[in-house]
Amino acid sequence: MTSASFCVHGHFYQPAREDPLTGEIPLEPGAFPFQNWNERIHAHCYRPNAELGNFERISFNIGPTLFEWMAVNYPDTCELIVAQEKRNFERYGVGNGMAQAYHHTILPLASRMEKMTEVRWGIADFENRFGHVPKGLWLPETAADLETLDILAQCGIEFTILAPWQAADDTVDITQPYWVDLPGGNRIVVFFYQPELSARISFDPSSTTNATTFFREILMPQFHGHGSRDRERIVMIASDGELYGHHQQFRDQFLSHLTQMSVGTDAPQPTYPARWLLNQQPARSIRIREKTSWSCHHGVTRWMGHCGCTPHGEWKAHLRQALNFVADAVDAVYLAEMQRWTNDPWEVRHQYIHVIQGKRKLEDLLEDLSGKRLDELQLRKVDLLLGAQHERQRMFTSCGWFFEDFDRIEPRNVVAYAAQAVWLTYLATGKDLAPQAVNWFRPVESWVSGLRGDQVFGERIKRTKDYFEKLLPPMWVPG
Repeated sequence: MTSASFCVHGHFYQPAREDPLTGEIPLEPGAFPFQNWNERIHAHCYRPNAELGNFERISFNIGPTLFEWMAVNYPDTCELIVAQEKRNFERYGVGNGMAQAYHHTILPLASRMEKMTEVRWGIADFENRFGHVPKGLWLPETAADLETLDILAQCGIEFTILAPWQAADDTVDITQPYWVDLPGGNRIVVFFYQPELSARISFDPSSTTNATTFFREILMPQFHGHGSRDRERIVMIASDGELYGHHQQFRDQFLSHLTQMSVGTDAPQPTYPARWLLNQQPARSIRIREKTSWSCHHGVTRWMGHCGCTPHGEWKAHLRQALNFVADAVDAVYLAEMQRWTNDPWEVRHQYIHVIQGKRKLEDLLEDLSGKRLDELQLRKVDLLLGAQHERQRMFTSCGWFFEDFDRIEPRNVVAYAAQAVWLTYLATGKDLAPQAVNWFRPVESWVSGLRGDQVFGERIKRTKDYFEKLLPPMWVPG
């Protein structure tokens, strides 16, 4: 490896468009000539990048919910991506893929146990797909606080990637990774991406029409007069992975040329964080600015209230508060019920991902953690309670707050997940949280159409009730 390296990181994620109950994506006319946006972006981005071998030459993460859809609909694309990452793992002992928090939750806004579940589920998903544990984990929107980083370290994650303005030191050398010292004596490595380069790749199509020109005139100058010359340097470019072929046509080919260019041994070479760390460790520690992100310069306000990123965002605080109330109420029932059968209900939830993956049977998981074998009725209750926990986890997916208005599919879906969590709790225990939840969602209102959260919740709770009445066996009686 030369003393200068560069890395392109692609964050591949797609907000869930599936019907919250059926899992089917409805027809989306805006995606014409494709059936829906997942299909269109797959054709523009995921498949061509996989066919070009780009997933072997960049650092990347793929959202677990996106990978789940792709594994069902395009397993051949998944196989290409996994095989390319595996070649690096076999060659260097470390792969170039990173895990991601499972539901793309803004982790600094989550409780400690929510964070732990999202991180552990994301790690388990990565290991299940790629066949080895991840060294790094991509934080949704790079949103970070010390508690989140500490949980990553506790779970065996060695590094993550942040924006430079998330460092507390304004003079941070972004050609070097840093240690972040954590409570309890842990620490984690943080790489900072180069903001100007990343912005040019993301938002200036004229700069990426020719990979050779980009390398010589835009990338190479980053190494002249910047960073520590007595240490290996890395310039990190981070962007939305769907940029390469979907947001910008032909940029999948640009990425292929950029990462395969014959430029001589003295020129910067492509690498990825886990491989870079094989040669040397950070020399310094740094503090971070807590509750910050890469896509909101107001910290994490975009996902909890009104900020300049999205005007008319007053509804967001009400939605956040309503979902927090639902989560607390669902959790209270879950803990009270689960303590009959286990001393650690949260550990059951953390490991439930293996049941979702089909790798373990629920009865075996419970027996291992509690030493008890549940009967059929008890097992059905626990299954419903954990189903409710799954719904309450995914109701915090970040896209519910990202856009400017409540009357969109993404915010309506998070309310649907809340309704499903409430109804599954009722089916398991007979405790009906719906009347309270209706009041919690009433202040949420679209500034465009006037649609209110309680209207969406009421419609979704009725639809969920009808769906499960047809699905469950006649002998099942709530409680």
